[in-house]
This record gives sequence, structure tokens and C-alpha cells, in this order.
Amino acid sequence: MSQLLVIVGATGQQGGSVANFVLSDPVLSARYKVRALTRDTTKPAADALRAKGAEVVQADLEDPASLKAAFAGASTVFAATKTVYDEQAKARELRQSKDVADAAVAAGVQYLIYSTQVHCENVSGGKYPVAAYDSKAEAEAYIRSLPIKSAFYAPATFMQNLLAGMAPRPVPDQPAVYAIANIFAGDRPYPWLDVAADAGKFVGAILANPDKFAGKVLYAGSGMATMDEIAAKISAQTNKTVKYVLMSEEKFRAYLPPAAQDAIVNMFLFCSEHGYYGPDSERLVNESIAEVPYKLTSLEEYIAANVKLA
Repeated sequence: MSQLLVIVGATGQQGGSVANFVLSDPVLSARYKVRALTRDTTKPAADALRAKGAEVVQADLEDPASLKAAFAGASTVFAATKTVYDEQAKARELRQSKDVADAAVAAGVQYLIYSTQVHCENVSGGKYPVAAYDSKAEAEAYIRSLPIKSAFYAPATFMQNLLAGMAPRPVPDQPAVYAIANIFAGDRPYPWLDVAADAGKFVGAILANPDKFAGKVLYAGSGMATMDEIAAKISAQTNKTVKYVLMSEEKFRAYLPPAAQDAIVNMFLFCSEHGYYGPDSERLVNESIAEVPYKLTSLEEYIAANVKLA
């Protein structure tokens, strides 16, 4: 008899990856029915999930009562919160995460999988508070205190960022030369994840063997690469000259909305100084990769398929 898996934010990047992977995997789809939660059940992503066999239900993280109702009958819940960079970022994400956990317990859910992160402020000794990460780490600690089995996955930086904020941009007056500019040290390794293709594979490993992963964290990246290496990989795939440029903090801040500046600057400086998951990042990523019985997307594969330079 199938168990019911409820996915919070099923039309978002992480939740969508989990939903699509479970629905397409022959073993997991036989084991779990999928109930996809979204604020807007009419959006195309919701229609696509229905077409694949998911039950789509309206629910809102700002409406805890809707969560309890949506969790009815579920054996397992997967939850990822969406970061909005404003003055309420940490308080809102922590509150929403606690509401999810409390609703899961109230509904009799047996297992909760939560998208977490490292506590940057604690690891850095107070130097680099990062609202979007610290709130998740505090929510993880709260979940561990509740009478519910739980496991955690901590996503690496999304490869999709190479098409957005980390995209190579033409260098003025230098034809066929592109630059990726950031404040992150170019020679420090960074874990990377194709969130659309592979977030569901890490969570799928937990769903396939929940007892094994109870109380554990999977550090979800398919490998490590420095920004200098990223530039070289894009150069090799596109036959263009791509270089990584270390930008000053002052100049970098000027590109960011005021409310987001401290959080984003602190995030990159934390990663540069301490490592994305702290000092043991590479070991944690490699150990987690070994636990995933599915093929993960390499940076070379992602860049070849997606990064196009004019």
C-alpha cells in the first residue's frame, strides 16, 4: 500500500525537483503517492505535476491551518522554505519552518525531511550572520527536538546561478572575452548542485531508506569547484575566454538591494573564509555523494547543456 508523501513548495526549484524525481522513479513512485502543495494551483508547474499523477493542493506557509489540513494522512513531508531578502528574512523563515514542523506533528506525520543549511553566525564566531542559512539551521535544531523522525538535506549552490547572478558577462572593448565577478575568493572550492535534476536524487536517497538517514544530513552537491575552475570549464565548453574577477565589496554591494546587502555579502565572505558547509565541506560532500544511488550531474555536463555565450 502506497505511503503519502507531501511536498511543501512543490512548484519551486527544490520541491519541484523532489516531486518530479519521485513521480518518475519506478521504485519511489510505487512506494509513495505525491501530494504537491503550492500557493497557486493554477500555475503551469502545478498542471505539469497533475499530468504526472500528483495530487495538487493549495497551501500557504503564511497560513499554518492550511498546512495541517494538507498534511492529513501523510506519512512523510518534505519542506523547503523560500528566502526573501528583506528585514524579516530570518524571523519569517524560522517561523514558517517551525509552523511546518508543528503542523506535521499535529497531523501525525511520521517523518519530516527538511532543507537545511549551516549556521554561519555560529561557525564564524559571530562574524558572518546569514539570515537565510542561520534560520534553517535553527529550524533544524527545533525539528530535532520534536517527537517526529527527521532527516535533512543541505543543498549546495545551484548551478542555475551560472545563468543568473554568476553568469559570465561580456567585457567591454574585449571581443569574445567574458567575466564572472564576485567577492568570493577565486581559489576556494565551492560545492555545486543542479537543483532541477539532482535535489530530488538526494532526497530520493532518504525516501528510499528513511531509517538509515534518520537524524542525518546529506550535503547535496555533485562535486567541488573553485570560481577560477568554473571560468576555465566555461571557456573550454564555449571556446570563449572566460575569467573570474574578484570584485570589491563596495562595488558588489552597489548591485544589491539594500535589504539584501548584508546577508548576501556575509554569505559569500563566510564561504570564502570558512567553506560553504564549514571547514569540512569537501569531506561532507564526498561522503554524501557516496550515499546517493543515482547519477548526479557534473558541472561539465551542466555547462555544456545550458551555458551559452554569444
